Amino acid sequence: MLHKIFRLLFLGFLFLMMSCQKTPKKVNIQLEELTIANIKEAYKNGDFTSEDLVKAYINRIQKNDSILNAITYINLKAIETAKALDKEYQQTKKLRSLHGIPIIVKDNINTKGMPTTGGSLALQDFIPEKDAFIIQKLKDAGAIIIAKSNMAEWAFSAKHTESSTHGTTRNPYNTDYVPAGSSGGTAASIASNFGVIGLGTDTGNSIRGPSSHNALVGFRTTIGLISRSAIIPLILRNDVVGPMCRTVEDATKTLEIMVGYDADDAITKHSDGKIPSNYQQYLQKNGLKGARIGVLRILSDDHPDSEITKLFEKSIVDLKRLGATIIDPFVVPNFTTLSQGQWCAEFREDVETYFRVYVKRDTIKTLEDVVRIGTKSAYAKKQLKMFGSNSGRFGDKSIPCKDAYTDVKRIAFRNAIEKVMDSLKIDAIIYPSWNNKPAKISAFEEEYKGDNNQIIAPHTGQPAFTVPMGFVKGNLPAGLQFLGRMYAEPTLIKLAYAYEQGTKHRQPPKK
Repeated sequence: MLHKIFRLLFLGFLFLMMSCQKTPKKVNIQLEELTIANIKEAYKNGDFTSEDLVKAYINRIQKNDSILNAITYINLKAIETAKALDKEYQQTKKLRSLHGIPIIVKDNINTKGMPTTGGSLALQDFIPEKDAFIIQKLKDAGAIIIAKSNMAEWAFSAKHTESSTHGTTRNPYNTDYVPAGSSGGTAASIASNFGVIGLGTDTGNSIRGPSSHNALVGFRTTIGLISRSAIIPLILRNDVVGPMCRTVEDATKTLEIMVGYDADDAITKHSDGKIPSNYQQYLQKNGLKGARIGVLRILSDDHPDSEITKLFEKSIVDLKRLGATIIDPFVVPNFTTLSQGQWCAEFREDVETYFRVYVKRDTIKTLEDVVRIGTKSAYAKKQLKMFGSNSGRFGDKSIPCKDAYTDVKRIAFRNAIEKVMDSLKIDAIIYPSWNNKPAKISAFEEEYKGDNNQIIAPHTGQPAFTVPMGFVKGNLPAGLQFLGRMYAEPTLIKLAYAYEQGTKHRQPPKK
């Protein structure tokens, strides 16, 4: 009898305790245009956890990527990482700089335990044993890789994003159009709010072009500021890796983590002594006050689309309104001559080095192996043939192809630009990131016009940032580009942030 009484009392106590507990709240996270600051504040307030956020983004990708085809791999282990970061925060009550921030990584950047294919059949089952230097830095800061993104195969195309592994990516603002290339998967996914931070690579265009076409901020930094080791190269002497984000602030916070010397990328030695203690101090809303900006008409007026011209001229008015002095036109003597003969065909040498150092397979050692394995992309097939039969500098093989710090043609071009900037006390020069609208997917080669990105920055090594400039008919975005001196990222951050905050052109794709 006493046993029954005690049992009833115990069950009553359990019922009372359970009734006193709060019912777990259903987490409904509004993912549209979330920023790093929004997320960290939510973590502090207990609105949601890293695990909640990662699950929400993965669910969004799974529901919405079937048409865009922007994502190649979803990292379900990201949930485990998020749980560990949540536990860490509960114990320490401290958030790392990118604590629990979901990141989407282009499919040519080595990620431990995840495919890194370059969009190719040759590497379709390659899974790196180690993270790239920059990936490890971002992970150490608390970032979580939730997905890899589609890309133009081997990063060959600035025109469109098509791979043998995952096909064609569409522009989320108008799915009949390209997102540009080669980082089109990153651009389409970040524009569509599939993640917070995106990573792209830029050999001639591939951060800034897709960012412009998808209403994003894209940073091509000074060559030497950020490591490119353990990244499938296109032309390493020009390659840069950088952030593609919805805001200048988030791109700056990402940049701040990525910079620094890497013993496996010798070019980064040039950044020694040139990296400020923090870049966020340059996020100044009045950053355009007193700035002197040159208008590079030789690019902006090169057969532009009339709608792009209208947006560009409005941007100049806005820059003046926000306090800048405009020097128009900004003229570089012998610009056209200096810009010519800058490209070199070094894909064979660079990719074969990558195979030897990172892939380490007998079946994939040479460019001929890539050709033998084949491709589903007609465009990639043409490019492989071109690189297979060319080497050295296009136009003048007598001039050696070197890096941005030792190549005579690159130095001459950069010096000519910076000399005029110095004489006029110019902080940055501007031009549209793309003079024409995005091309239709069905006619990307015929309609590929107006790409201004490949003329200066990849060759001179100078930093160039693109920021949303508005939209043209068809709901298609356009970007404004700021180009500065070597290691002038602080100046470009100030100018880009002030312009962004003063115009607010960024809008998500319409549902």
